[in-house]
Formats: sequence, structure tokens, C-alpha cells
Amino acid sequence: MKPGGPYGKVYVLRLGHRPERDKRITTHVALVARAFGANGLILEGVCDDSITNSILKVVEAWGGPFHFECGVNGRRYVREWKKRGGEVIHLTMYGVNLDDTIPLIASNSKPKLIVVGAEKVEKFYYEESTYNVSVGQQPHSEVAALALFLDRLFRGEWVNIEYEGWRLRLVESVRGKRVERA
Repeated sequence: MKPGGPYGKVYVLRLGHRPERDKRITTHVALVARAFGANGLILEGVCDDSITNSILKVVEAWGGPFHFECGVNGRRYVREWKKRGGEVIHLTMYGVNLDDTIPLIASNSKPKLIVVGAEKVEKFYYEESTYNVSVGQQPHSEVAALALFLDRLFRGEWVNIEYEGWRLRLVESVRGKRVERA
């Protein structure tokens, strides 16, 4: 499988990143997005060099491609995405259950923009999203929600992604750590 799977384009829009507080979580959002098959991460509002550097290092060592963009206007990005025919999927605990919505979302080949928040998400995103998807009805991490959503969207096939230009690759091992070097 190639990143984006049968949809061609699957991107994650990260809202509300606070550089002084969210570096680790936003980095994990990016890592999960890449590893679970998304084409890239869009960071709304700010550019954070630590996030940019982390993503570049991972792609350089473990392969790509993986697109990263920062400092975008989230509202404008969502409107443009929809104007170009894409779907906007907002992951939230207030939406419709993941298991009930995933068949609808996976049944078409439209490009998908997955929205995950850091702090309180503006009403705009609930109203403008094609789907507000609930990944459980309890407070939890956006990292966990993204991983579960992408796993279901790609039906577990993300484990078969072949990244181009890798220098490091894990080798299955019952015990110990085995890394293959290009």
C-alpha cells in the first residue's frame, strides 16, 4: 500500500498547537499520521521548528514521502479542501460513532482531510465537517483517536506501506531489536 491508500490523498489538519506545551503530542500526531498511512500533516496557525525538524529527521531515516506544511489558516484550508471536492472528517468525542461512520467514509475515493484539535475546537469545524466522528465517548488523546481512525479507514493495510528512500527499517523479531540499514 502507498500512503493515502485508495483515496490518493489523506491529510491530517492539526488545530491549536501551542509550541510551549504541545511539542510532544503534535510530534506524535505527525508520527501516527505518517506510520498509519496519511500523506501529510498540516499544522494550523503556527510554525514550530521542533516539529518541522522532528518530521524531517523521521522521513530522512525511515522514508517517505510525507508532506508537512505549517502556519496555515485552518478555516481557509477546510473551505478550499471542500471546494476541491474533498471530505473533511473531524475526530471528536461528540460525533457519530466511528464504527457507524467508517463504512460511509471508506466507501468513496474522495480525498480526506482529518481534523484533530489540541485545545477547544471552534464550532466552525463541527459545522463545516463532512463527518464529525466519535472515537469513543470519553476524554482521550487525539493521537489515539487518529490511530484508531486510520487503522479502520485503511483496514489494517497500513502495516504494508513501503516507504521510499528509507535508511532504516525494522525487521520482525521475537526478541531483541533488529534494524536493517539501507
